[in-house]
Amino acid sequence: MRGDPVIEVRDLSFSFNGTTVLKDVDLTIRSGDFLAMIGPNGGGKTTLIKLILGILKPDRGHIRIFGRPPKQVVSRIGYVPQDIHVNRGFPISAQEVVLMGRMRGVPGWRRISAADRQILKKALEGVSMWEHRSRRMDQLSGGQRQRVFVARAMVSEPEILLLDEPMSNVDARGQADFYELLLDLNKTVTIVVVSHDTMILSSHARSVACVSRHLFFHDAPEITRDMLEMAYQCPVELIAHGLPHRVLDEHSEK
Repeated sequence: MRGDPVIEVRDLSFSFNGTTVLKDVDLTIRSGDFLAMIGPNGGGKTTLIKLILGILKPDRGHIRIFGRPPKQVVSRIGYVPQDIHVNRGFPISAQEVVLMGRMRGVPGWRRISAADRQILKKALEGVSMWEHRSRRMDQLSGGQRQRVFVARAMVSEPEILLLDEPMSNVDARGQADFYELLLDLNKTVTIVVVSHDTMILSSHARSVACVSRHLFFHDAPEITRDMLEMAYQCPVELIAHGLPHRVLDEHSEK
């Protein structure tokens, strides 16, 4: 069950090098939601995530998370960015990567405490990776590495988890397992997933936001013709469950 608003975006606009990336965006995300954010490449999805995190500042409008500016509550947000590069030749283990999440925002160096290790164990168990904790990252599959990165985000014990294209370079079986993991995490954490995979909508998401400079929000786990035309910038025909759309041959001028 979704509760009170945890993220509120109002009248937000953002431009980069004179080009409008987002315009007049309004969005409310409630506690317990599982929001799928879809849209074309370059439509502003990643930019919106960075604005919510406080990494970027809007040209106009404002964002409130738990009623406060993003930078004041960043410790309550977990983030898995789009591109996480791990040097394949660097001998770092899964548990060492996760422990980095406990050091976020901590100046200097400190010892790993017993509490840190307990939280590490809980996080890795939560993503079914505890038995692989000592394996090097280059020995893991794409799906396993993504689970480790989620665990790294979760060791800060966030109330909101933002994931930007987490299924890049993960095979179909790994994707299905990963979405089941997110569904389980959603029992206690509000989740926002940026994805091109509209198949996630029918079985996992509770709401959908389509971002293509403007934002179209639908408070249900389904996509409409307007959302698809906005996302793919061409006429579409909605067909059977599990196959969300096909693109029609005739395209209109935009």
